[in-house]
Amino acid sequence: MNISQQRDAARPRARGTERSVARRAELIAIGRKLFADTSYDALSMDDIARQAHVAKGLIYYYFQSKRGYYLAIIQDSVADLVTYAASGVELNAVDRVHRTIDSYLRYAEHNQAAYRTIVSGGVGFDTEVHAIRDGVREAIVATLSEGAYGRTDIAPIARMGLLAWVCSVEGATLDWIDRPELPRDTMRELLVKMLGGAMRSIEELDPDYRAPEPARRED
Repeated sequence: MNISQQRDAARPRARGTERSVARRAELIAIGRKLFADTSYDALSMDDIARQAHVAKGLIYYYFQSKRGYYLAIIQDSVADLVTYAASGVELNAVDRVHRTIDSYLRYAEHNQAAYRTIVSGGVGFDTEVHAIRDGVREAIVATLSEGAYGRTDIAPIARMGLLAWVCSVEGATLDWIDRPELPRDTMRELLVKMLGGAMRSIEELDPDYRAPEPARRED
């Protein structure tokens, strides 16, 4: 799956009349504000309807259930992150990596409840939330591999090395939003240096995947 397909999967195409699509989008925008820092269990459908100033039945009409509404909100917000990560192709590799990591941290910082849900996989084993999380991982791996190696169809050792870095970023970011002792700029620079280490390790195991020049600089 390429980056464009990952982006489309993250934000499914809404169906219906232009007015109904716009109304659905409006409800999702409201939900993104409500759930930005509030967990799924903390708000009832009555709470949501009251704070959104809409009839509860309208939410059921568009999303069938509270869970359906929440998943639509997560999909929409994650789609913005995937789109941003895939953009900036005109930038040099270093700037694009910094931009991607910074946007990731900003997303986690401003959507803490949703981020925790995505990274933890939801309540129990939620296959739909897992699919959203896996889509974000693959999009970031694709962005990194395209920038570092000029392609996204990379060998298993290179993919696993980049994926391992992404998974470590998830854990570190969870701790960072719980204990924001580091400024975002410092956190970003730390993650960039960790990525350089991962790329050098990939090169050691497979010389065909040379680390980009910036990642080869040892401080």
